[in-house]
Amino acid sequence: MQILATSGGFQPDGRWGARVGPLLDHAIRLAAPAGRPRLCLLQTALGDDQAAYARGYAALNRDRPDVLVSHLALFPMPNVADVRAHLLAQDVIWVGGGSVANLLAVWRAHGLDEILREAWEAGVVLGGVSAGSLCWHVGGTTDSFGPDLRPVTNGLALLPHSNTPHYDSEAARRPLYQRLVADGTLPAGWATDDGVGLHFRGTELVEAVADRPDVYAWRVEPGLDGTAVETRISPRRLPDAGSDAG
Repeated sequence: MQILATSGGFQPDGRWGARVGPLLDHAIRLAAPAGRPRLCLLQTALGDDQAAYARGYAALNRDRPDVLVSHLALFPMPNVADVRAHLLAQDVIWVGGGSVANLLAVWRAHGLDEILREAWEAGVVLGGVSAGSLCWHVGGTTDSFGPDLRPVTNGLALLPHSNTPHYDSEAARRPLYQRLVADGTLPAGWATDDGVGLHFRGTELVEAVADRPDVYAWRVEPGLDGTAVETRISPRRLPDAGSDAG
């Protein structure tokens, strides 16, 4: 039962558009399958944008040719005959960013909330970036409803914590997240700077990892005086994707 909740994954590449970053590579390594790793991409939060899938396939086929890549699209209808069987056959399910509010609504319409819990309990590594990080938690902060950040409180709650990504790159995230935790709208939880991931085994944090220097994970808890208490966690730096190190 493992989750890698991140503010990273695929990284920009000037030549091809995307490359497999250390965080996504780490999710594949965590699965440690006996044979070729099987990875399914979900871009529900982008409305199953075909360009996003194309970039993902191209990056994985080039950087991790050992991985058997597939995708699950739900628009305009599921692209596989048996969604449950397909997801349970994976080693890693990687969820892209976008609108977490729309993602959760569409997933529930198709029963993915229950299927993904079953996959997690069966040992499939669940991971993702931004909306693909928030979704596994109770809730967090989102721009799903417009440019002004708002709380989302109906996550899948596989992890009984709150979560917010992009803690260092979007100025409004930190004060809003602290206020929501302080007033009880959200439970205590974790935030990630860009390039940082949180590895959970079961519901407990194993470690924070990062694909770059000078970034952090943050534990945010309610204080005794109506404020939030923030604790900085230094992550372990991951090797580049495909490296034999680490």
